[in-house]
Parts: sequence; C-alpha cells; structure tokens
Amino acid sequence: MLARKSIIPEEYVLARIAAENLRKPRIRDRLPRARFIAKSGACNLAHKNIREQGRFLQDIFTTLVDLKWRHTLVIFTMSFLCSWLLFAIMWWLVAFAHGDIHAYMEKSGMEKSGVDSSACVTNVRSFTSAFLFSIEVQVTIGFGGRMMTEECPLAITVLILQNIVGLIINAIMLGCIFMKTAQAHRRAETLIFSRHAVIAVRNGRLCFMFRVGDLRKSMIISASVRIQVVKKTTTPEGEVVPIHQLDIPVDNPIESNNIFLVAPLIICHVIDKRSPLYEISATDLATQDLEVIVILEGVVETTGITTQARTSYIAEEIQWGHRFVSIVTEEEGVYSVDYSKFGNTVKVAAPRCSARELDEKPSILIQTLQKSELSHQNSLRKRNSMRRNNSMRRNNSIRRNNSSLIVPKVQFITPEGNQNATET
Repeated sequence: MLARKSIIPEEYVLARIAAENLRKPRIRDRLPRARFIAKSGACNLAHKNIREQGRFLQDIFTTLVDLKWRHTLVIFTMSFLCSWLLFAIMWWLVAFAHGDIHAYMEKSGMEKSGVDSSACVTNVRSFTSAFLFSIEVQVTIGFGGRMMTEECPLAITVLILQNIVGLIINAIMLGCIFMKTAQAHRRAETLIFSRHAVIAVRNGRLCFMFRVGDLRKSMIISASVRIQVVKKTTTPEGEVVPIHQLDIPVDNPIESNNIFLVAPLIICHVIDKRSPLYEISATDLATQDLEVIVILEGVVETTGITTQARTSYIAEEIQWGHRFVSIVTEEEGVYSVDYSKFGNTVKVAAPRCSARELDEKPSILIQTLQKSELSHQNSLRKRNSMRRNNSMRRNNSIRRNNSSLIVPKVQFITPEGNQNATET
C-alpha cells in the first residue's frame, strides 16, 4: 500500500519481503570440538552433584587460597570485624558484670572525667567504647584513653584470649594472601606455547613438533616437558573410556628429561611404533577425535616455587607438512630472539602417509623429496623466466620512450627540383 502511494520505494519493499521470507539454511554450523585443556591451560571440566561439601572445610587453608580475590577480601574483612565485635561484647559484659557501667552512670559530671582505679577497664561506659577498646587491644594501637586495671582477673583472661585469637587470624589471612599473590600459575603466564603444532620430517622420521618459550629473563630450573594424548576409546569388552590418557615420549638428546629453557625451543616427538600417532595419516588427522596435551614443569628461580604451564592441540591445530621458522639470530655477539615470528611456520615437503606406511615403504620419503626438489627447480625456472621477461619488457619500454624523443628530419623541395633537408 505504501509502495503504491510512492511513500516507500517499491524495490525496498520487495527486498524486505524477500529477506523476511528467506528460509534458514538446512546445513548447521559445525559445533566446536570439546577439549580437555584450554589453550590458556585451564581445565575444561565442570564438577557437578558433589554431595560431600564438608571435605572442602577440612582443608580450609587451600579452600581460602583457591577462592577468587573478591571472596578472599570479603572474608579477610569480615574475620577482623567479627572478632572485634565478639570481644567488644565480651568487654562490655565484663564491665557490666563488675558494675563499672552502673557506677559511671551514678557519678556526677565532674567525677566522670577522672580515672576510676576500681574499674576493670577505665572509660568503658557503653558498647561503643567497648568496641573501640577491642580494636585497640587486637591491633595494639593504644591511644591511652582506655586501659586495664588489676581489679578483674577475668578481664586479664579476656585480654590474653583476644591476643591469641588476633595472632591466629593475622597468620591465616596474611599467609592466604601471600600464597594467592605467589601462586605458581602466575609465573606460567609468561611461559608461552606455539598456537599450532606441526608434523614434518626430521632426520628421516616423521615428527610431531611444537615450540615453547619463556618471556622472562629469570629462568625455570629443572624444566621438563611431558606430552599426553587424550582420546575416546572403546575396550574389546565394549566399555567406552571417554578420557583415555596415553603418555608419549619426547625426543631429548640429554639423558635426563630436563631442558635448558634459555631461548625458545622446538620440542620434538618422533612418531614411532610407541606413538599413538603411528597409524594416522594426513587425511585421517582431520577426522581424529584426539587432543595432545603438553605440560611444562619447573622450579621458579626467584621464588623456588614449582610452576606448571599447560596447553593442548586438537586435530584442527596440527599442521601437516609445516616447519617452524628460525627466530634466533646472532647480532654483534649477542643472540637475539624475534618473538613476532614465534608461531610462524613454512610449508615443507612431507609424505602424506602415516609413519607406519613410511616405515614399511621407505621409498615414499625419497619420492617425496625428489618431487619437492623438482618443484623447487621448476619454481626457480619460472622465477628466472619471469625476471627475464620483465627485464625485456622494461628495456623495450625504455627504447620506445627514447625513440619518441628523437626529432624527425623534414625535407623541402624547391622549384628547381633540388631537395634541401633541414632539421627542425
């Protein structure tokens, strides 16, 4: 109706009707594959239906350390406030039972300003003054307006009890805050892993490789790397194991499993008969429901606390036939690391078959390398031919430009029949 009256253009109305009646696509987007360990190292696991909640209170210190900072600060504040209020009530009851409050109320204005040596605590005449005295005792402020006397042994007992309770609260809360600030996973924030892992040929064998580095100058002592493969398996009896963990060895030339993480290193796992990746080819990798978990452990040099950094690689994050670029160079006698290329890879020649097929037919590797060499030579020939063509075109264009600048000769014919050529 509006289109007929030319209020809204007809093309806009038709386009809007077509957009509203557009059907949703039948092919749904592929859901992201669940992973056991996130790229940040956090465990992607939800604990549900825990009935025995009291077990967390048996280890109260660890529970306080594991809490979030806002919850820890609330508990820190409330623990002191509750202890001050509790002992304020006790000091008020001591003063009330001894008759200090009643005696203070019966005195005249002149007498109230003096110090009563017969009272348990001087100048405690209300709950507010008892609360202030409780704070002075526990945090040892001591303003001097309120003090204890020798009249009440009960008040001395309350004083000793409050000092002990205050020391316990200080020790627990300060230790909890110290442990939260010095937690091991804070140091793991500067331990980085490459975004992708690669599978390529190294020393004639297919290898699974990834890169790890440390951004700080303070080193990780006795650093070690462990690799595990987590996948869903089914036993011969029909039992389904949703999280089946398999350890895979790390190729380390040193006898011990420790690494010297002074610069970024490429951790290599040789895919042999012991490896869970032994029978997986490049085409099978995309359909595999597996996750490679990497764990880096070591001792922080500055604090002496053991730290652990984790990450994982699913099938989509493993690049077949790639290799990490070199990022360590020597400049003026100093080794320099370019972290902008930390995760960069280049495509290299690698057989698309599995490591098992490569062991059974070693000629596959030779053929792959030969094809790679031929393709490399062909690419070089193409580059050289393109360079020659470009240089020839450039020379021809220069010649044309030079020829256009040459002044042509003009001939004049006289009536006598003589031809005089002059240049203009």
